[in-house]
Amino acid sequence: MISSTRYWFLIALVVLVYIAGMFVTLFENDSAQFAVMAMRMVQENDFLTLIKGTEEYLDKPHMHYWLAALSFKLFGINEWAYRIPAILVTLLGAYSCYGLGNLLYNKDIGRFSALIFMTAQTIVLAVIDVRTDAVLTGFTIFSIWQLAAFVETNSIKNIALGALGAGLAFSTKGQIALVVIGISLFCHLAYTRKWKCLLNWKVVVALLVFAIAIAPMLYAYYNQFDLHPEKVIRGKDHRSGIFFIFWEQSFERLSGEGVGKNSSDFFFFFHTFLWIFLPWTVLALIAYWCRVKTFLKMRFAYLPQYEFLTLGAITVLFFIISFAQFKLPHYMNILMPLYAILSASYLYSLYRYDKHKVANILLGIQYFILGIVFIFSLLICFYVFKFEHFHGYLILVGVLAGIIYFCLKREAQYMRIITLSVCSSLLLNGVLNTHFYPRLLNYQAGSSMAEKVAEHKIPVDSIYKISERHTWALDFYNQNPVNIVSTDKLMEMQDIWLYATDKELDKLSSEGFHWHEQITVDQFRITRLQFKFLNPHTRQKKLERMHLVHLKH
Repeated sequence: MISSTRYWFLIALVVLVYIAGMFVTLFENDSAQFAVMAMRMVQENDFLTLIKGTEEYLDKPHMHYWLAALSFKLFGINEWAYRIPAILVTLLGAYSCYGLGNLLYNKDIGRFSALIFMTAQTIVLAVIDVRTDAVLTGFTIFSIWQLAAFVETNSIKNIALGALGAGLAFSTKGQIALVVIGISLFCHLAYTRKWKCLLNWKVVVALLVFAIAIAPMLYAYYNQFDLHPEKVIRGKDHRSGIFFIFWEQSFERLSGEGVGKNSSDFFFFFHTFLWIFLPWTVLALIAYWCRVKTFLKMRFAYLPQYEFLTLGAITVLFFIISFAQFKLPHYMNILMPLYAILSASYLYSLYRYDKHKVANILLGIQYFILGIVFIFSLLICFYVFKFEHFHGYLILVGVLAGIIYFCLKREAQYMRIITLSVCSSLLLNGVLNTHFYPRLLNYQAGSSMAEKVAEHKIPVDSIYKISERHTWALDFYNQNPVNIVSTDKLMEMQDIWLYATDKELDKLSSEGFHWHEQITVDQFRITRLQFKFLNPHTRQKKLERMHLVHLKH
């Protein structure tokens, strides 16, 4: 259906886009925050304690931070080292999509699944704006693949690897990993009626492997919280880390207790899906609807050519997470491998059963999406942030020429659907990673100020702030957290630098403080883009400023 040369060429281009994003400045809040948390582990040689700023951190387990800290140990403390584990585990996730697609269907569907997964917008974003979800997603789909393989082959190797993947996923973000793995496996067993595989001594081996895999995380939680009942976490003492990760965590997310509520909109993930799975969104929606109709028509009778793992898990899990009172778009990342496999199977069915009419409609939709991406990319490069160097125009023209070649090339519909969809992702994320994000991050005050600190050779341990406002990017790029000091203590301190907002400087000035040196940079919350900021003519109105002033007595 697609030649190996074409397939691996597209895969190589996707990986190249990933690599281009490795060297982009870390985003605030989460990426920079998690990087600082991992950096502290390395600097203080303390890998058992999770600290967020000055507070004990209970929310998430340790695996993501351990992997980042290991990367820092090997490659130094920098943004590309922080992203390496996320990229590697995402590639493991892509290979697992191939493995599961091949297991449930055939090799072609496995290959398409990996390609669709790697180019879904939220997955590309997850290896740039790295949070815990990239690692969670990769380990989770690896576990699902191996456990499904055990159901089919009864191999002890598969169930042991599946349990290991489940343990690593659980150690990354907690119960959600087990929920996704468990529901996926349940749907597969329910449809294939292979329940007898659970009555097997090898299940005991799996439980043992899982226990060993999560033991380091449990010990770290026990050491930080259970041994110290006097610690007050979110207003409560006697917090058990082990009880939290096994019971409280997911219920807090569902109810909003502890982490707060940010959306009671049941349809939040429905409209979020429309952009996070681009450029494959329409294909996925059609695939889902057609598969639902097929199962209803056959009344869920078991037929070897069908599988219920992806459809069942997507349906149940989508329904569950929609009830959560705390929602963010990247919470859906863990479902992307399942969507990828479902979409790939439907695309293959169009090819196998010569459904040219539907394929033509899909091809037209993918042309439309590519057109939107083309216009959006031109707006970024010629209006939002204009190219500063001539070679930028040459590269863009070369990329567009390649895409136009594939648009005009006479070949099978299915080949064009796949190629043009991947081209949409490559064009969009190539422009974002090499041009848009680097220019955008000039307006992130913390990282910009860190460059000024290095340029002026300011001692990083002499920089302070007078509020508890987080300064993750400045902390990371200075490789030293900014210390908090009260205005009363400032009177007693000599020869220090203060990192402050306009309002804070006005307050200091009114209290009699004076300074002779001042460095100022622009500030904008770059993860919450607004049209007025993107418009160069109104951008200045949306900018705030951050200052670094030298106080001497």
